[in-house]
Amino acid sequence: MNTPDQINAVWVFNGNGGRFPAAVFTTKELAEEWIDSNGVTGVLTQYPLDISAYDWCIAKGFFEPKTEEQKQPKFIQRFSSASQEHYHYESDGEK
Repeated sequence: MNTPDQINAVWVFNGNGGRFPAAVFTTKELAEEWIDSNGVTGVLTQYPLDISAYDWCIAKGFFEPKTEEQKQPKFIQRFSSASQEHYHYESDGEK
């Protein structure tokens, strides 16, 4: 089992049509077991800990704000990136 200082990312499942995440896991394997056992549909995304997706993508060179709007809170709070490892699941648990 991981100790808190060994975890540097989590896997977040967002169900189709959901407003908030339905589940958070420490490993992709645990997430996929849950997805399979419940037959849910949605997206599983890996999120780094202690840094926002916005700041992580900038630091990794995946995104560079090009307008003032892209530096504003409204943009930052809704930011997501296809650069984060992610998987789509159908209702039968398949990718």
